[in-house]
Amino acid sequence: METIKFDLNKNAGKFKAMNATNGGPWHKRHANDQWRSNFEAYKAARIPYSRNHDSNLSGSTYGGPYAHDISAIFPNFDADVNNPASYDFACTDESILTTLEAGTQTFFRLGQSIERQIKKHNTMPPKDFQKWAEICEHIIRHYNEGWADGYELNIKYWEIWNEPDLDGDGSPNKRNWGGTKAQFFDFYDTVAKYLKGRFPNLKIGGPALAGNELWAEEFLSEMQKRKVEIDFFSWHIYCTEPKYLVEKAERIKKLMNVYGYEKAESILNEWNYIKGWTEDYVYSLKAIHGMKGAAFTMACMSAAQDSSIDMLMYYDTRPSAFCGAFDYYTYEPLKGYYPLYWYGMFYDMRYEARCDVQPENVYTLCGVDENGKSLAVITYYTDDDSVADKAIAVDFGKDGKYEIYLLDEDNDGKLVKVTSDLSFVMRRNSCIMIKEI
Repeated sequence: METIKFDLNKNAGKFKAMNATNGGPWHKRHANDQWRSNFEAYKAARIPYSRNHDSNLSGSTYGGPYAHDISAIFPNFDADVNNPASYDFACTDESILTTLEAGTQTFFRLGQSIERQIKKHNTMPPKDFQKWAEICEHIIRHYNEGWADGYELNIKYWEIWNEPDLDGDGSPNKRNWGGTKAQFFDFYDTVAKYLKGRFPNLKIGGPALAGNELWAEEFLSEMQKRKVEIDFFSWHIYCTEPKYLVEKAERIKKLMNVYGYEKAESILNEWNYIKGWTEDYVYSLKAIHGMKGAAFTMACMSAAQDSSIDMLMYYDTRPSAFCGAFDYYTYEPLKGYYPLYWYGMFYDMRYEARCDVQPENVYTLCGVDENGKSLAVITYYTDDDSVADKAIAVDFGKDGKYEIYLLDEDNDGKLVKVTSDLSFVMRRNSCIMIKEI
């Protein structure tokens, strides 16, 4: 049996926003026939931010093709940028307000949803970069300054585009940015400088890197030469082990430091379990929707809390093949919901307390509240389906009584016992929450 020891007297700082997501609650405030909703469960998870990328693709859940994307909000690019009648805000308004009602701020992606169809329609570079920036300015003013019968929502994060590095310059099937790398650098330069000049107190960043780290280095180098401010650098990874996520985070942070962006936030705003995009893709989707995906989610959030990542945004909680949190048809919670919900509980903790040594394939979170009571989640995760069960003991350095909650193949975050005995045999890909009472 391996023992995990926590020093509850050592303050390791506050818990970061590690259970942010892509996609808000599945709920229609305006509909009379709304018999399905995940609003209360979504709200209970205390998700701090919801990125609105790809929300345009989710049927009518978030306004469908009439929301979020620049081409939806400003459908005629030749229209007058200063005329409120040129904008169609209604569906985006409803999505953002519903999400805010659940206690979640919108992380606003300024750009377009991915296009996988044979003919691309809105992912080519805008024909006028400056006008595109001015359109974004008016969108920000609508949500933060009340322009065009708008709101004062104080949306902080504004991200320029998504995955411009996906599919190289020579690819005939570019899904996110139909132009060249050089064109994107000019585009980002124009838009970032303009928006930062208009809104110096907002966080303007991007570019939601798909994964090409050589592209990332060239981008950061070029932005440094052009003296472009970057408040946050956003990037993505899909993998099978938390270590790959953390290792990439450190490589990204090193690049940010090298090129003068050491003060910018490092935001991983797309991640999930993917074993492969071809032969292993269906296996990956099955894993996402089961206990393996849930344990992976909890393990990654636990590992990221102690990394250089400033915010983690799960992809995704919209109705899609990548949503391991809610059932596509019933909207009811799946196994993958409980890690998001459990992590939200750590926002009540005064500080994090870390363990001295973590056993192999074990990931931990522990917090101490205002009354000195502890809350911990222990996750046993591995992508190796042949690994055996693991016997562990948890040592908080004091005696106490604890509620034990179990998330495994047979239990959905269920309270299974109240005990002072903190020794367990953990099944592969399972999670235990230990709450001091």
